[in-house]
Amino acid sequence: MKVVAINGSARKDGNTAQLVNYVFEELEKEGIATELVQLAGKHPHGCIACYQCFKRKDRRCVVEKDCINECIEKMDEADGIILASPTYFADLSTELKAVIDRCGMVSRANGDMFRRKVGAAVVARRRGGAIHVFDSINHFFTIGQMIIVGSSYWNIGIGREKGDVAGDDEGIEVMRNLGKNMAWLLKKINK
Repeated sequence: MKVVAINGSARKDGNTAQLVNYVFEELEKEGIATELVQLAGKHPHGCIACYQCFKRKDRRCVVEKDCINECIEKMDEADGIILASPTYFADLSTELKAVIDRCGMVSRANGDMFRRKVGAAVVARRRGGAIHVFDSINHFFTIGQMIIVGSSYWNIGIGREKGDVAGDDEGIEVMRNLGKNMAWLLKKINK
């Protein structure tokens, strides 16, 4: 089994990636392979609404100039998907929004190709707005017929400067519980 996480932060190895890594530690303890895809510096472009994915039905986006097809392939191969974002003006990053829009369209064009995969949102925040980000990511999972795994609280960690989330004990516990719950659910589904 494998879980891929797409880190929508513009900051490589920042707070958002650190939160994902707490989840990964628990998954790896259970023998589940993990992979982190960081969008920092890759500049994914939003959907151009050409609908070629519905005509071609080849599990790819027609736009080849960025990393989105790599994300689609990794998500397609994985049993579980984590979408992670910092909170920017009470919303998710534009990088992750591009992933959601384009991967979502390709998935729908190909019979909801992420259906019944396990999904989890991970959100980093400085102060407010994180629930909206959490909800936006979960909307992607629900419209794609995915199974959302929960934790002991919403999957949110607090930190502004790089590394600050390491001081959020409750956030770390939530991420660890998320990893444990995700591992449990993946094992149940893949018996």
